[in-house]
Amino acid sequence: MAELISVTKHNGVATVIINNPPMNVLSNQVAAELYSTFTQLKEDQAVISIILTGAGERAFMAGADIKGFPDGREKAEENGGDISVHEVFRFIETIPKPTIALLNGYTLGGGLELALTCDIRIAEEHAKVGLPEVKLGLLPGAGGTQRLPRLVGPSKAKELMFTGDPISAEEALRLGIVNQVVSKGEGMKVANALAQKLTKRSLEAVSRIKYAVNKGAELSFEEGLKLEEQLFQDVFHTEDAKEGISAFIEKRQPEIKHR
Repeated sequence: MAELISVTKHNGVATVIINNPPMNVLSNQVAAELYSTFTQLKEDQAVISIILTGAGERAFMAGADIKGFPDGREKAEENGGDISVHEVFRFIETIPKPTIALLNGYTLGGGLELALTCDIRIAEEHAKVGLPEVKLGLLPGAGGTQRLPRLVGPSKAKELMFTGDPISAEEALRLGIVNQVVSKGEGMKVANALAQKLTKRSLEAVSRIKYAVNKGAELSFEEGLKLEEQLFQDVFHTEDAKEGISAFIEKRQPEIKHR
């Protein structure tokens, strides 16, 4: 069986490419390979930041392979068992490393739901973004009904999901679905520059920031503040924090070791 996910690594950045032509749709195999890939990247101490994109110029991921899920139960076989697409996407969302989704074309249905699990989204100007499941008599089934409203508010999210109509990259930027829009063909350059910048930041700090934001969204404001306080105290004990403070006092650049 041909591999549908490829990974390259350079200077602390891992680039994960979905290659399931012609439109990089989400299939059982793609989901299983995503889970396996991100499991390995989580444990790879040489990888600090991760870029996720689709092969070619047509699509990041243009939805799910509907023919592969005729009964509506999306499962990815992994390690002799079944893991749901929800579990795969949640694993990607919570990996303690910064992730950047590069939307290089159609980002629809499961593709948008996958992109929403990443920390930062960069869209090329020709990208189209949307959740069109309603047009098939379905609803977003991989986190879209939960993650999109948290970004754009419930009313706008309902409009996008009720109509199923895609929006442009610029509209996605206006709504806060993507962080920036770049020219066609420039996405990887921009994403890599950002990913390289993040490798210069302590992963001990970045991972705690990510956890504080993600977990805090599930807590009350007071509980979120307590979580932040605990993480703030924890990070002081890391080598990077001690080095960062010393470097600031000594007016020099810190030597970050992600420890």
